[in-house]
Amino acid sequence: QVQLVESGGGLVQAGGSLRLSCTASGTIYSIDEMGWYRQAPGLQRELIAHINSYDNTYYKESVKGRFTISRDNDKNTVHLQLNSLNPEDTAIYYCYAEVMTSSYSQSLFWGQGTQVTVSS
Repeated sequence: QVQLVESGGGLVQAGGSLRLSCTASGTIYSIDEMGWYRQAPGLQRELIAHINSYDNTYYKESVKGRFTISRDNDKNTVHLQLNSLNPEDTAIYYCYAEVMTSSYSQSLFWGQGTQVTVSS
């Protein structure tokens, strides 16, 4: 079993910052890609950033220059630094990880979500 636990969400004023963290634990051989989705009320889930085991990164265009994704492989943790937040960033943020549970088996796992609320 693999579990992803997220933390760091909260309420912040426009222009402020938050740092989200997501730590994977359980039966882990290695972790390939880790990333973050978000879902705002009434909207579809959207991919906002991901990072692979080579530290190659992807960002949704609307968050480029404001959000930074990073990972700590020793701790099986991915972070998302959220800067210059605006009300449009309000959503539940979900982390995911592509986990090798053995040398031949890979599965996708999800965190429980953490709420980010940006007030104007």
